[in-house]
Amino acid sequence: MDRNALEQMLAQGQDNLMLRYTLGTLCFKEKSFEQAAEHLAAAVAHDPNHSASWKFYGRALAELEKNREAISAFSKGIEVAEARGDVQAAKEMKVFLKRLSKP
Repeated sequence: MDRNALEQMLAQGQDNLMLRYTLGTLCFKEKSFEQAAEHLAAAVAHDPNHSASWKFYGRALAELEKNREAISAFSKGIEVAEARGDVQAAKEMKVFLKRLSKP
């Protein structure tokens, strides 16, 4: 996906879960963690039950060393994933959460 095209869609007033999730993951892969966190925060606002958004949101926050916020995002993401039966996402977030909890 072309990040510029997606950002243009957003600028034109299109705003939805998949657009924000895709932009967030693209920014994350480009190591633009601040922008990733912004898009992923919008994604979970659109759909608080989208476990993949919670996972990447927590990861972006962790990369920004916002550990308290990352722990909160992973905890909520685990709760959502388990409620939806998304076992793999819950497992991955538990690993990330455990890493953040280490002294």
